[in-house]
Amino acid sequence: MSTPTNWNDLKKDVSHRMDSAVDVLKKEFAGLRTGRAAASLLEPVVVEAYGQTMPITQCGTIGVPEPRMLTVQVWDKGLVKAVEKSIRDAGLGLNPQTDGQVVRVPIPALNEERRKELQKVAGKYAEQARIAVRNVRRDGLDILKKMEKAGHVSEDETKKHEKDIQSITDETIKKIDEALSHKEKEIIQV
Repeated sequence: MSTPTNWNDLKKDVSHRMDSAVDVLKKEFAGLRTGRAAASLLEPVVVEAYGQTMPITQCGTIGVPEPRMLTVQVWDKGLVKAVEKSIRDAGLGLNPQTDGQVVRVPIPALNEERRKELQKVAGKYAEQARIAVRNVRRDGLDILKKMEKAGHVSEDETKKHEKDIQSITDETIKKIDEALSHKEKEIIQV
């Protein structure tokens, strides 16, 4: 995308990118299923394959044969171990077992320890979203300074717009905190 040259375009760009961070967080939270197996649980998993990292969905088909079991039908026999390792190392508290080209992933019952683990994972996702939002804020402020140097906005407008960017940031962080709070309640209640 080209660099915005006026305040309205910059404001739209910053708002859109921050909203995208919240959308990504909500998708990650959807993957934190709290007792039932769901294919979205494995979507954040990335696999080291062919000398690069790729989403698990590009290595095999995720299935849900029963309420407490996921399967990954790995397409390339050589990637079975890598898929199994990636699931184990993803921080989801899952212990996959290999059966030929199928990786079976039993979903553990939600005991108190597992709930705390899920809350930690949710907190980690929320912090990643906050970092993404702060990076967007920094980028927006950098572009605003460049616009001032180029003569597109005055020094007074720059100060006002810096406050506007900060308020957009604060609103977005509030949305992230609310989503985290909602997810933590959901984890506890299941």
